[in-house]
Amino acid sequence: QVQLVESGGGLVQAGGSLRLSCAASGRTFSRSAMGWFRQAPGNELEFVAAISWSGGNTYYAESVKGRFTISRDNAKNTVYLQMNSLKPEDTAVYYCAFQDDYRGNYYSASRSARYDYWGQGTQVTVSS
Repeated sequence: QVQLVESGGGLVQAGGSLRLSCAASGRTFSRSAMGWFRQAPGNELEFVAAISWSGGNTYYAESVKGRFTISRDNAKNTVYLQMNSLKPEDTAVYYCAFQDDYRGNYYSASRSARYDYWGQGTQVTVSS
C-alpha cells in the first residue's frame, strides 16, 4: 500500500507561480514512477507530468511544457510540481499518482490507468 499526501494548491493570479508537493510512503520506489494529473469541472482527467523514481526521466503534456517542472527528492520520498506562468486554463484539481510498474516510456507515464495509487487532490485556481 502506498499513501500519497499532496499540498501546495491555492489561488494565484495569471502569470504567477505555485509549487505542489506529493509525499509518498508505504513502499520502496526504485522501479516506480510518480505523476501529476488534473481535472477541471466538466473535463476528463488530464495528464500533466511524470517522473521516474530512480532514473530521473521526465515527461510533460504539451500544454504545460516549458512552464511546469517536475522534480523529486528521494531522501524525502517527495515529488514536486513547480508551476510557472500560470494561466486560467490551468485551473483544476491536481492529483498526484504512483505507478508501481513503470515501463520507461511516455505512454506508460502518461496513462492514468497505469497508476495504482492516487492522492486526494489539491485545488489550483488561476484568476485572470
